[in-house]
Amino acid sequence: MPSTRAQPAKLEFHPVTPKRWRDLEKLFGERGACGGCWCMCWRLKRSQFEKQKGAGNKKALKKMVAAGEVPGLLAYAGREPVGWCSIAPRESYPRLERSRILKKVDDQPVWSASCFFVARPYRRQGLSVKLLRAAVAYAKKKGARMVEGYPVEPKKSPMPDVFAWTGLADAFRRAGFKEVLRRSPTRPIMRYLARKS
Repeated sequence: MPSTRAQPAKLEFHPVTPKRWRDLEKLFGERGACGGCWCMCWRLKRSQFEKQKGAGNKKALKKMVAAGEVPGLLAYAGREPVGWCSIAPRESYPRLERSRILKKVDDQPVWSASCFFVARPYRRQGLSVKLLRAAVAYAKKKGARMVEGYPVEPKKSPMPDVFAWTGLADAFRRAGFKEVLRRSPTRPIMRYLARKS
């Protein structure tokens, strides 16, 4: 049976800007990456997120991009968008603060790598690690001292892709992140020191 995986290609990473909106749209597809999310889950109250799931979330994300806000990075294999990582200051994701297990560790200012989406043919090839490294480099360029992530560490492996949208702890470790706190057996909070004080 032939493999459905794409052959590794030279990757490039670019912030999502209005001129790259169509590429994000293409990568996310009709389902908005997963279940009509359009990477708005951490950015909205749960009730608002549910109310506008699908087209409403897409419109909200497009409005952010059109206003000049960069919600994350796209990975490209050649001209094809193949991966996504949401990266922004933690304050951009107010729902994190309402989470019992993902609330703030301390008062240090951090950027958050909060969400990933990889096109099916490019999964399980280390693209998340490369996206994380690119996200750290981007955040550092924007002045971040620390980048934080909220991956899952499943008790059983492999884990269905749909449940790994915040990333896997192993990918964060391979990208140089260290665990700083764990309020749940499967949800470590991990950090990367982007620059020294």
